[in-house]
Order: sequence, then structure tokens, then C-alpha cells
Amino acid sequence: MNGPAAQFRQAFGRSPQGVWAAPGRINLIGEHTDYNGGFALPIALPHSLTVAAARRDDGKVRLHSRQFPGPHEFFLDGLAPGSVPEGAAYQAGALWVLLEEGHRVGGLDLLVDSTIPAGSGLSTSAALCCATVLAATGLYGHEPAPEEVARLAQRAENDFVGVPCGIMDQSAVMLAEQGRALFLDCRSLTTVSEPFDLAEQGMSLLVVDTRAPRRLVEGAYADRRSSCERAARVLEVSALREVTGPELDRALQRLPEGSVRARVRHVVTENERVLRAVELLRAGRLREVGPLLTASHVSLREDYEVSVAEVDTAVEAALSAGALGARITGGGFGGCVIALVDSEQVQVCTEAVRAAFAERGFGAPEVFTALPSAGARRLS
Repeated sequence: MNGPAAQFRQAFGRSPQGVWAAPGRINLIGEHTDYNGGFALPIALPHSLTVAAARRDDGKVRLHSRQFPGPHEFFLDGLAPGSVPEGAAYQAGALWVLLEEGHRVGGLDLLVDSTIPAGSGLSTSAALCCATVLAATGLYGHEPAPEEVARLAQRAENDFVGVPCGIMDQSAVMLAEQGRALFLDCRSLTTVSEPFDLAEQGMSLLVVDTRAPRRLVEGAYADRRSSCERAARVLEVSALREVTGPELDRALQRLPEGSVRARVRHVVTENERVLRAVELLRAGRLREVGPLLTASHVSLREDYEVSVAEVDTAVEAALSAGALGARITGGGFGGCVIALVDSEQVQVCTEAVRAAFAERGFGAPEVFTALPSAGARRLS
């Protein structure tokens, strides 16, 4: 396969001035906690998205992609939310945010290629926004800090695309380190790189892309976020992060019965699970993280209601085949499952998941192992 530079020359008839890569991410634990000011523990994947780019002097942006709809063209002048086709929204949003915040960027030719499985919930959108910010700022003489790139990319999704996501995906894309997990405090935005050497402890992280169509994800995601915000107002806290485990029962009694209580219970207990997982990683007790993953899945399935049949089938099959723990990862309603397994059990678990999918009449999943990888960077 031709590399990014060759693809760029084929699309635009000239050479790129730089190539940037941004990884997908897996969240080990800490789901739907970021927009509640809580904790998360993601890693970056070896799967990545690349943006090859060159400046233009006419204020025009031209987009080509091997995986996404297009090509697209638009001018930076007059760029506003809703002004470009959906297939160009993330790149346009990244450039719009830069202009909004006073960065002097101009026209660009952009060629996007990706090995991140499409529609898998592995944060292709965050990778795309981060890589576009890096390309534009790199070509026009700016070098924002990784934390600033993450903030700009999140704002592109929130304010331009209209996705009310938190900061976790973009932080993982920008700040993750090879062989480490990123402990993220989503309120202070402080991060700590934590040990996550799977091979040293004879374990593997199995990823199951269920390929389940992500159903009602945008409206359902926004609904869950608004439920949490309403609950925080009732509890008179700025975010649910401020409710701790010992306070949970009393807090739930102050809320109306039903889904709002369930959402709050998930967020509070999930934060507790993240903190416990970090303790275990620091103590070198990786095996004991497994049950926390499973407990997280049960909470996401029962209290947050973001699982689907394909996801539950993958979790149950992996656990029945000896996985130490398994859960849905990402926003939910489809996407991927992760399972912590002893390395000698990888094939057994893989075959069990595939057999369970065939038995249920689901399409074949994609199964692979993932190692924690480096964050976004310039390749050339």
C-alpha cells in the first residue's frame, strides 16, 4: 500500500509538507465519567490515523480521505457550524476553532488515511481533530502544548460538530505513552502515566470490535449527559465527581426514583473503580483489575443502559472462556469490548467469542490484541 506522502501526491499532484499521526484509544476503565469531572484510565492504540498536509495561499481547504466521504472543498472565510458537509465537519471544526481562538492558519490540502476500525468507538473523531490541529498549527508556525491541542480538539467536537463529548478521548490521543496507561483527572486535567506492562505479567488485552451498528448513539449520549447535569443541580454540586462512595446512598435518596438515580450510581461507583484500578497498577497487581472491568460492564449495562446484545454476548463469551475481566469500552450502544486475559488464553477466548456470535446469528467480530502505544506525533 502506498504511504501517506504517495497518496497525497496522487490526490493533489504535489508533495506534502508534513505528515502527522494520531492514535485511536481504548479506555481501560472510567466510562461516562469525563463529562462529570471524574477519572478515566485510557491507553492509546497502535491503530492510528494520519494526516498528510500542505499549505495553500488561497484560503481554500481541500480534503481527500481513503475511508471517509469526499472529496470536499471549502473556504476558511465564513466557516461556521453547519456550513460544511458532515464528511468534512471534524476537519473543518478543528480549523474553525483555531481561527476562533486567534491562530493564524490559512488554506490547506489534507489527505486522511486511517487504520482505526471505522464505527468501532475507538475515537476516530478525536484522532481526526487532533491530527488536523497539529497539521494546521505545524504548517503555520505554531506549536501548542499537547494539553492545548486536546482542548482545541474537544471544542471542535462540542461547538462545531455538536457532539457533547468530554475531554478523555482527546487527552488519550495527545498524552498517552507507549507501555503506559494514562490516569486522567477530568476536573483538574492533570495526568499521571501509570505502569501497564501486560507482557511482564503474562497477560494480554483482547479487543473485540463487535461491528454492531451504533444505535441512537448521539441522542442517547446527550440524554445521559443532561441527566447527570440535572442530578448535579439537585445535589447542589458542580459535577457528580464531588459525590463520593460513602455519600452515594444519601445522595440517591435526594433524587427522583428511576433512571437519574441509576445514572448517578454508575458515575460514582465508576470513579471508585478507576481509583482502585490505579492503586492495583501501581502495586503491580494487574490481574486484580479484571473483576473491576466486569463490574464496570454490569454498571454500564444495568445503570447507564449503553450496552447492546452483541456487546453482552462478547463479554459473556470471554468470561466463560477464562478472561479475568471484560467490559464494553467507549460511549456504548455498540462498538468494542475489552477483555483482560492470560496470554495463553487469547486464542481460546477469541474462538469462544466468534463461536458465540455465530450461534446468535451476529456478523463475525474483529478480534485483536492491543498494546499501549504512543500519542499523537509528527511523522515527517
